[in-house]
Amino acid sequence: MGLNHLPKRVKLVDVGPRDGLQNEKTPVPAEIKIGLVHRLQEAGLKEIEVTSFVSPKWVPQMADNVQVMAGIARQSGVRYSVLTPNLQGFEAAVPTRPDEIVVFGSASEAFSQRNINCSISESIERFAPVVAAARAAGIYVRGAMSCTVGCPYEGDIAPERVAYLAGLMKQIGVQHVGVADTIGVGTPRKVQAAVEATLLHYAIDDISGHFHDTYGQALSNTLATLEMGVWQYDTSVAGLGGCPYAKGATGNVATEDVVYMLHGMGIETGIDLDKLIDAGTYISDFLGRKPQSRAANAILNKRAG
Repeated sequence: MGLNHLPKRVKLVDVGPRDGLQNEKTPVPAEIKIGLVHRLQEAGLKEIEVTSFVSPKWVPQMADNVQVMAGIARQSGVRYSVLTPNLQGFEAAVPTRPDEIVVFGSASEAFSQRNINCSISESIERFAPVVAAARAAGIYVRGAMSCTVGCPYEGDIAPERVAYLAGLMKQIGVQHVGVADTIGVGTPRKVQAAVEATLLHYAIDDISGHFHDTYGQALSNTLATLEMGVWQYDTSVAGLGGCPYAKGATGNVATEDVVYMLHGMGIETGIDLDKLIDAGTYISDFLGRKPQSRAANAILNKRAG
């Protein structure tokens, strides 16, 4: 596919407040998380993954989920999503008025067992009532498919496994799926194969990419899937995040790096890069480190100069 066939506009979901912060050892106070969400929407983000309704025993960082959702000054046209791993989590989330819930499954049996202590098919059975309840309440349902190209325990994941998971998600009523390279081992052809497998069950408009940058491949993988027509991606401000079950996996691709690349290709995002860099600096300053974004650091150096 030539460059003329690339999407004219790309939608980014910033997962920094949830996926990015969940593994931080330093407790991040609710007001800082709220401040980050406000800065992201100020920068033009229309999709923000805010928090998760999981047991605080497993993810203590997200114990303030109700407080965070209540503290956001909502903007019209912005969708606020939350992760709900089970019915209990979903029921706790509903009063906070999320626009979208996220459920997750793995394309790797070993990862599923290590991550949520059950098989892939059992995990989908667990999510079926959550999806049904959300759809009945008029809440949009997104599914995250983890380990679609590689797993820390199984190695390479065959595209057939991705198709199997996508089929199960479709069966229970998940409306949109993200193809995630959770440990960042994917390269362009492998990621394209995972997206092709997902296309057996979902239309291109209902698929997004979620790439980690462990081996520095996230931007290449974004470009490779843009060429297939994918126009929605999960990214994380300042490159926040990792995966507690994937040893050595670095964060999600930085939103700033993806925006810099897209704008340089003439693709619209509706995002103000300077304000986005300010949002990344805000959270990075709190965490006591530099943003993990090449574009952000280059522009910050330029500003300082």
